[in-house]
Amino acid sequence: MKNGSTINSLQAALLEKADLRRVRSDPNFWYPVAWSREVRPGKALGVQFAGHPLVVVRPTNGAPYALDGFCPHKQVPLSKGAVCGDFISCLAHGLKYDRKGQCVSQNGAVDAGLLRLKPWACREKDGLIFVFMGNQALAETKPLPDFPRVRDKRYRTRRFGQVVNCHYSFMHENLMDMNHQVLHSRLVGKMKPRFLGMDRGQDFVEARYTFARTGGKQPLSEALIYGQRRKDGRDFAYRDVMTIRTQYPYQTLRIETQGIDEPVMELWISYVPQDRQELTNRVFGLLSIKRLKVPFLLDLAWPVLVAFTERVFFEDREIVELEQQAWKELGGDHNVEVFPVILALRQLLRDRGVSPPQGE
Repeated sequence: MKNGSTINSLQAALLEKADLRRVRSDPNFWYPVAWSREVRPGKALGVQFAGHPLVVVRPTNGAPYALDGFCPHKQVPLSKGAVCGDFISCLAHGLKYDRKGQCVSQNGAVDAGLLRLKPWACREKDGLIFVFMGNQALAETKPLPDFPRVRDKRYRTRRFGQVVNCHYSFMHENLMDMNHQVLHSRLVGKMKPRFLGMDRGQDFVEARYTFARTGGKQPLSEALIYGQRRKDGRDFAYRDVMTIRTQYPYQTLRIETQGIDEPVMELWISYVPQDRQELTNRVFGLLSIKRLKVPFLLDLAWPVLVAFTERVFFEDREIVELEQQAWKELGGDHNVEVFPVILALRQLLRDRGVSPPQGE
């Protein structure tokens, strides 16, 4: 009875607020906008954050920086220009801007003093380029996210992600809810999840699960993750614990198994809004897998793991994009959610997000 009343109170609280799929991301966090490999020395890259065009510039020498994406003179994308030393020049008139966004060109036809771009706090870490799109005075007070497994030689990390046509909240819900295993049954066999409980706080929701295989064989990719071949799923039922956590605005997943002190797998993931209404997002994921006892075995089998994770991502992307399409066709969020952890997650995303503009 108590559990039912909790669900009803959460549902009532959600109904009183704005449609979750219209809630914007809080910009006062560090968001990845590009992989380091996408911006080579002496190059520039055009990116988006919630409909705001940016240009990320990597000088031949020195750290990358980020500016508003269009030249204020003629609104030409600066990503089409050239990187000259520490400056970015516009394709149209050759006007140069420094990393502070000030035009430094000497051009008799243009008053350079009137041309200025907004600079955005920019940092690079572990193969990702982050920007801080909120109050710039807060940038130094907000720590960059940390993922130590990426730097741990005992793990190998895969960097993955692409643009998904849905609101970021669908992504959080999809990963948090492990009851959708039927979707992946062709890949992993029939899995029966058991919900172990949840924790929540002001800025996080965490769920824990364990699993039993009730049909099908263990895929090779799973054996590589756990470091052991499990011929009969019943012998290994409920030995592994999967912990999924949304620590706003990021999400993590960790798998631990009996007999191994450290996680066999850790995932850090960020969903970066692309358009102004935030109905598309670009995924940036870091998937770290513990190396096996046999040297180089994980490296040799890495293509198998890549193919497996790509297939899982493809199936999840298909579902969340269908959910987004239904939201559009029905004119709003009509989900009848009953799972307490997802209700708590939706409440967190509302509380920590930014209310949509009036009229939306």
